[in-house]
Amino acid sequence: MRKTMNGGRRAPKIGDVARAAGVSVATVSRALSAPDKLKSETREKVMAAVAELGYTPNSVARQLRVGSSRLVLVIVPRRTNPPFFSEVLHGIDVTLAEAGYVLITGYMEGREHDLRLIELAASGHVAGLLTISGELPRAPGRSILDAGLPAVAVCADPKVDGLPAVLLDDERAAAMQVEHLLSLGHRRLFYVSGPAGNYNEVTRHRGIVRAIEKAGLGRNALVEHRGDYTFAGGVAGADAYLALADRPTGVVCGNDESAIAFVKTVRAAGLRVPEDLSLIGFDGIELADFCEPTLSTIAQPRFALGATGARLLVDLLAGADRADLLPRSGKILMQGRLLARDSSRAAN
Repeated sequence: MRKTMNGGRRAPKIGDVARAAGVSVATVSRALSAPDKLKSETREKVMAAVAELGYTPNSVARQLRVGSSRLVLVIVPRRTNPPFFSEVLHGIDVTLAEAGYVLITGYMEGREHDLRLIELAASGHVAGLLTISGELPRAPGRSILDAGLPAVAVCADPKVDGLPAVLLDDERAAAMQVEHLLSLGHRRLFYVSGPAGNYNEVTRHRGIVRAIEKAGLGRNALVEHRGDYTFAGGVAGADAYLALADRPTGVVCGNDESAIAFVKTVRAAGLRVPEDLSLIGFDGIELADFCEPTLSTIAQPRFALGATGARLLVDLLAGADRADLLPRSGKILMQGRLLARDSSRAAN
């Protein structure tokens, strides 16, 4: 082991135990926080390495094992996307439960509510934090991160230095939307975006623009309408599309909710999908399977996003070294999957 600054040997870390036992950091974490979840042979191997190295988990983990806190606070914005986030929360809940933790949600609903969440984090009643939208409770001169609790972002990057994140590769996924429609012969696209400044919208917009440029098409190949990831935003986007004198034949929507509302609205106006226009959404929510026509979309690994974020937090609570868990960027990127369905077909 490398020397510390005072000339002594550095204290062993959870990654050292994992290497000595020939298992993953996550397995060491489970052996310490939820030993009944492992086979006895694996648990004994880990505990032997712990004893041999003299490993002692950090103070937070020691407190958790004696029961001072088994709660994880998940920060959810007030304006959210229930069909999407329900499966993300499911992944978080299942993974936390396996490690012996309980999920509680805190909704951001204004300054007073944010302050209560900040005070809860500082009270010692929760062990760690997850934010699933990139938003963090703040009050004048205070942030929930001031509590010093381990924290992980899921689905959106809050742009906080040092905060690990588990994210979809939004730029690549949005490029897949464009590539799908271009492969069907559509050369002008109408885009119903997400909210201005939203992390996912900014990243996806970049992917859309780059895919159009890569195809050798000019920026006039893209007509944009500002949306907000809601059904109402999809209706407004469809009204703007219907008002155009020269309508693009391909439509890209920022999420499935706005796409479903868009289809309903243009069909009510007499247009046919996909005969008159082809459309693709984003997220892969269950409703996309049951609308008419079924919705082409980019499916996010929603359960896996939540589960991976929760597993990362559990490992950090157990004292794992960030360098053993994360790439140098501090971000774990997951990939979306194209689901080509009935709402898109070859251009006439």
